[in-house]
Amino acid sequence: IRNIDTIIIHCAATKPSMDIGAAEIDRWHRARGFFGIGYHYVIRRDGKLEEGRPIEQAGAHAQGHNANSIGICLVGGINDNGKPQNNFTDAQWITLKSLVTSLVHKYKARKIIGHNEVSNKACPSFSVSKWLKNDMNKV
Repeated sequence: IRNIDTIIIHCAATKPSMDIGAAEIDRWHRARGFFGIGYHYVIRRDGKLEEGRPIEQAGAHAQGHNANSIGICLVGGINDNGKPQNNFTDAQWITLKSLVTSLVHKYKARKIIGHNEVSNKACPSFSVSKWLKNDMNKV
C-alpha cells in the first residue's frame, strides 16, 4: 500500500471548448510513452468525476513526487490562444472541493498543492494555496 501524503492538482491545458475526459488523456499519455493515464482522477467540464490510474499505483503526473501523491486533473486551463487561464466551471469547483475533502479524510494527506509548486509550469492555471485559504471556493 502506498503512503499517500500529498494531493497534486493539475489542468489538462485544454481550451474551454474541448470537452475531454480520462479516455482522451489516457490516449495522449500512452502516445507519450506512459503505460496509461498519469492522473488518478479527471474532472470534466460538466463536473463529472472520472477515475484514471488506480490509487494503488503511483501516478505519472509530477516527476519526483508520484510515489506519495494523488494526481487530480481539471479539464481546461488555457484560453483560445493557448495561454494559461483559470476557466474552470462552477461544476468543476464543486467536484474538486468534494473530491479533495474526501481524499484528505481517507488518506490523511498533509499537502495539497498545484503542479506549478513542484514543476516550472503554469499548471493548474490558478493558485491552489489561495483556493484553499478561501475555503476552497472559486478563486
